[in-house]
Amino acid sequence: MKMIIAVVQDKDTNRLTDALSDHDYQTTKLSTTGGFLKEGNTTLMIGCEDDDVDNALDIIKKNCSQREQMVAPISPMGGNADSYIPKPVKVEVGGATVFILPVESFFKF
Repeated sequence: MKMIIAVVQDKDTNRLTDALSDHDYQTTKLSTTGGFLKEGNTTLMIGCEDDDVDNALDIIKKNCSQREQMVAPISPMGGNADSYIPKPVKVEVGGATVFILPVESFFKF
């Protein structure tokens, strides 16, 4: 058995959880924040059998699209002014960061 931990952008969460549910994958959803943009993310924990990992990964790939977003500059506020960019820049956001972990035991009470 495997545990898939997928960190996705909030915009992709409903579409992904619906698609996983349609294929009988049960998920646990955690609200998370992080990364460069400090925006909301969702971390999904998905338990599945070893043979189902590739199918679950395909569903994640199909439902978590990467896109470009304009990011306003953030003042260095005591940081290094050399790295400060005074105008908005395009950055790539979205997609998914996925971890696959082995599960030694699983209990449901």
